[in-house]
Amino acid sequence: MTDASRPEAPTVLSPAYRVPPGVLAGPITTTMLRLALPTIVVLVIQTLVGVAETYFVSFLGTDALAGVTLVFPVLMLMQMMSNGGIGGGVSSAVARALGAKRRAYADALIWHAILLACAFGFIFMAAVILGGPILYRAMGGMGPSLTAALTYSGAVFAGSIPIWITALLSSALRGAGDVKAPALVIFSGAVILIPLSPALIFGWGPFPQLGVVGGGIAVVIYYVFAVLMLMLYLRSPCSLLKLRIVPLRLCLFKDILGVGLLSVIGTVQVNLTVAFVTAAVGRFGADAIAGYGIASRLDYMLIPLIFGLGTAIVTMVGINIGAKQMARARRIAWIGAALAFGVTELIGLAAAIFPHAWVGLFSDEPQVLALGALYLRNVAPAYGAIGLGLALYFASQGAKRVLLPVLAGTVRMIIAAFIGWSVVIWFGAGLSTLFQIVALAAAAYGLLTAAAMLGGAWSQRPANQTLAQVGNAE
Repeated sequence: MTDASRPEAPTVLSPAYRVPPGVLAGPITTTMLRLALPTIVVLVIQTLVGVAETYFVSFLGTDALAGVTLVFPVLMLMQMMSNGGIGGGVSSAVARALGAKRRAYADALIWHAILLACAFGFIFMAAVILGGPILYRAMGGMGPSLTAALTYSGAVFAGSIPIWITALLSSALRGAGDVKAPALVIFSGAVILIPLSPALIFGWGPFPQLGVVGGGIAVVIYYVFAVLMLMLYLRSPCSLLKLRIVPLRLCLFKDILGVGLLSVIGTVQVNLTVAFVTAAVGRFGADAIAGYGIASRLDYMLIPLIFGLGTAIVTMVGINIGAKQMARARRIAWIGAALAFGVTELIGLAAAIFPHAWVGLFSDEPQVLALGALYLRNVAPAYGAIGLGLALYFASQGAKRVLLPVLAGTVRMIIAAFIGWSVVIWFGAGLSTLFQIVALAAAAYGLLTAAAMLGGAWSQRPANQTLAQVGNAE
């Protein structure tokens, strides 16, 4: 019997699952903040763990620190693809399934997500291990720093599969509205990693002195621990979702990848934009790179806030879409967008008015301070547009309507990366012009994403069509 011809089973939720209070009815803002807060805390903890890892490695010398720095953007790309890309597809699929009262379908998505994590993790591991020497040389690595990068990279990316599994299982639980379990697992892992990392790097107590590779091994142990804890939790009576080995079905892979692959394109666009803008800034010398690098760190500080709020938006929109409450789903999207805009714009205006308060934390060089302030005065006022666009992007993930937000991201990349880089390289524009173009790109992204919502992009066809076609997985 084909998937499409399966008889429709009763659409009654198992007694083990209850939609989180406030999602289908009641106050939206307080529910959104309640779901977002644990994820924001987790992301802040992960950021602090990364800072601690860098701090420990710095005692090994400049070459070791430079090597780890070369690996960091590649690791960040994988984490963005696994959490916000394919992970967004998993959260969306689970939320829509539970909103449509298809519990077994949601459970089956877990096993399919694990297999996707293994596939993507293996691809990343092979690509980085085989292409690492070329990649890190292209990024400026040479001699001892290149050796350190390859050593650290080999250890970290050997654990690509557990990193991906952790991301997708956490995304599945968040899609079901269970934000506390992944938060507790990741927090517990961090408690282990922070002492384990220096122990393996410097050889404390019974541990061997492994140097920079010890930091990479500690990261892998951290994620292996997280995978085991998440799998045990998903097999326990406490979990809202259940991990079971089920027959493979193409429609479940398509349900995840229909959102996830487009979202991956969006993460690649963000990284390409940063790379091109950095290359353009590099034409103005080391002080310009330092000033831009310090100032743009504030951009990354917004990520935990927006991503935490965004995961709550995905869950709430997805469940309401599955329950065919389109009006409430749209209202959730706009309220989330308003919250994201308000908070990020407030941060941006403060940074633009008092740029030295941020840049001065990292440098007291007059030229670096001046160029960092130039970036913040031009770009930071557009933070609100980025927050607005990203919030609506997450809402579109929940509604399985990602194409137009990704195209808006394409426009942002074309303006900021290609046009910005071109006017510097070919027309001799200055940094002020470049940063104004970056701000224009951010504003265009927010406005185009909002226009897609106002244009009724969610009403082209039922977002839970896949569910209706295949019937209940039970």
